[in-house]
Amino acid sequence: MRTFKGAVLRGAGGTAIAAAAMAALTASQAPGALPARAAEPARQSTPAEHGPSVSGDTPYRTELPPLRTAQRKEGTGPVTGGGALPATVFAAYRHAERELARTTPGCGLRWQLPAAIGQVESGQARGGRVTADGTTVTPILGPRLNGGPFAVIRDTDHGAYDGDTAYDRAVGPMQFIPSTWARWGADGNGDGRADPNNVFDAALAAGRYLCAGGRNLSDPADLDRAILGYNHSRAYLLTVRAWYAHFLEGHRVVPDGRAVPSGRRSRGVGAAAAPRARPGGAAARGRGAARRRSAGQQR
Repeated sequence: MRTFKGAVLRGAGGTAIAAAAMAALTASQAPGALPARAAEPARQSTPAEHGPSVSGDTPYRTELPPLRTAQRKEGTGPVTGGGALPATVFAAYRHAERELARTTPGCGLRWQLPAAIGQVESGQARGGRVTADGTTVTPILGPRLNGGPFAVIRDTDHGAYDGDTAYDRAVGPMQFIPSTWARWGADGNGDGRADPNNVFDAALAAGRYLCAGGRNLSDPADLDRAILGYNHSRAYLLTVRAWYAHFLEGHRVVPDGRAVPSGRRSRGVGAAAAPRARPGGAAARGRGAARRRSAGQQR
C-alpha cells in the first residue's frame, strides 16, 4: 500500500483536490498479536481525539470517488480504483456495523464510514489481497515515523507488528500505529487474537474508535471529530467525507483481488502548491476536473 514515488506533500494541494470533491458531493498475521480484549465501553474517560491520531497522520490515498456514469461494469476485468469493494473486505465492514449496532447502538455507525477510511488508507486492503479469514497476504506498512515529513513516534511495540524496533509504522488495512492498536485493537473474526493485519479485526477496531466518547455519527460535528481523530488533516477529512458520500449513494462488490487500487498518495506533514483551478460549472464538471488532476499524478 505504502509506496511514495511521485507522491506530493499534504497541504494546500490536497485540500484543494478534496474540497473540489466535497463541492460536488456538498491498520499476514502480525507476530506477537495480542489476545483479543473485552469490548470497549461506549464512552471513554478520555476523549478519543486526544493524543496521537489512529494512523499517526501517515500518508493516505488522495484519489477521489469516480463519477457514477464513468464506472465500469462488474465482470469486465480488473477495476482500477473506482471504489470497488472486495467481497471479504466488504463483509468485514458490514460485520463491524452489526457489532457496533449491538454494543454501541447510540453511535449509528454505518459500514460506509469504515469503507471510506479503508479506501483512503489502503485502497481496500490493496484491492482485496486477503486470505479467506481476512488477513492481508503481505503486511501493509506505512513509512517509518522518524521525522522529516512525518511525525516522530519512537517504537512502542518492540517491532511486534511493524518489524521496526526503532520507530513505529502504521500497520494493516486500516493503518493503526502500534500504540493506537494497543488501545483499540479488536477480534473481529473470532479467532481469539486482535491482529491489525486482519481486515475483520481492523474494521471492528476502527468502528470502536469512531464510536468512542459517546459519539453520535449522525451528528456532522461528531462525524468530523471522529474522522479527524484518525488523521489530523483537513484534506483527509474532506477526502474521507467524499468517499463516505459516494458509498452512501451506492456500491459495487467484486471478488477479492479484482479491484486494482490506483491514485496518488500524500506524503504526510508538509506543504504543496495548490493545483491550478479549472473554471467553475456544474457540480459533476468540477468533480471531473478534480479527478483528472488526481489521476494524472501517480505514486
